[in-house]
Amino acid sequence: MLGFSTYAALLPELRDLWGLSNAQAGVVGGMFFAGYVATVSFWSALTDRVDARYVYLAGSLLASAASAGFALAASGFFTAILFQVIYGVGVAATYMPGLRMLSDRISGPFQSRYIAFYTSFFGIGIALSLALAGFIALRQGWAAAFLWSALGPLAAGLGVYLMIEPFRSATKKAVSLKALFPLSEWRRVLADRASTGYMLGYTAHCLELFGSRAWVVAFLGFSSTLHTSATFPWNAPAMAAAVSLMAVPASIVGNEIALHMGRRRWIAIAMAGSGTGGIVLALGAPLHWALVLGLLVVYSMLVMAESATLTAGLVAAAPSDLRGAALGLYSLAGFGGGMLGPIVFGAALDVAGGARSQLAWVVAYAAIGAGCLAAPLVVRMNKTPR
Repeated sequence: MLGFSTYAALLPELRDLWGLSNAQAGVVGGMFFAGYVATVSFWSALTDRVDARYVYLAGSLLASAASAGFALAASGFFTAILFQVIYGVGVAATYMPGLRMLSDRISGPFQSRYIAFYTSFFGIGIALSLALAGFIALRQGWAAAFLWSALGPLAAGLGVYLMIEPFRSATKKAVSLKALFPLSEWRRVLADRASTGYMLGYTAHCLELFGSRAWVVAFLGFSSTLHTSATFPWNAPAMAAAVSLMAVPASIVGNEIALHMGRRRWIAIAMAGSGTGGIVLALGAPLHWALVLGLLVVYSMLVMAESATLTAGLVAAAPSDLRGAALGLYSLAGFGGGMLGPIVFGAALDVAGGARSQLAWVVAYAAIGAGCLAAPLVVRMNKTPR
């Protein structure tokens, strides 16, 4: 995850350096998810056939190579897209296969809690990525930030391969080209109404989550221009990293709340809150920096509040023999939304007046939160308890 937010941390600088529009800058951010979406079903289905450790190692090496390649060869819109796509392919082979390693080795009533902690460490990785990128870029330049981030996935891949014991599945399937698009397995997964609901929720969640994260550093930069005095005390990537860390417990706490009040009810409440919170954050951009950061923390926590609950719900709902395919399709749907998030945000900024207009930021946050705002209506239309 160390290279996950490097581009987001440096988006304003690279946008200006390469003369990109906001929409183009969003496309570069979204192309990570294009690589992810294009291959996640293959990697996840492959974990039904081989030990996920091997998949994880391959993905880590790809992610490391992509970060190093961005540092050494990216020079504009198209080359940046290339390395973002490769990085997405690498992360696709680590995140859901990592979850599969966990679910293979832990079962029973504690599985949901372990999954909540696993998904929460995604946020910790993002925070470390933002902090490292901001720290290195200020001292050694943007290329050095990407180069240093390449060390993270390399260390993770070797650590997982060497330190986690092999797992032998009771029903090992032969490797086949059908693993890339396991349509028959996907149809069986989609036939389950609960699984489909969690996938749709994850799509809306990821669109908002990754749209907001891709542009948070740029938003803080915009907010700072509205302050005549008492501006932010740290650089934007460092503040975004701190906020990301503070939001991590929200996923774990949210899952605990869901276990008591019910998953669907909690998901509807959390998503409605996050969709509203983004609009409030943009409206508060001119406020004192402490209030802006406070609003950003609350918004980030609301965005994360249903993350673990959605994933745990999918794992619980999916048939055990289709768990790998279900996780792959779930990730495919969610990160498809994640691919659109940065693009929708950037395009909304351009259409509504540009990155110097507060109204444009309000429109952009509303655009990525629209799906979450619709969640309560969707839940009301489907009242079957789960």
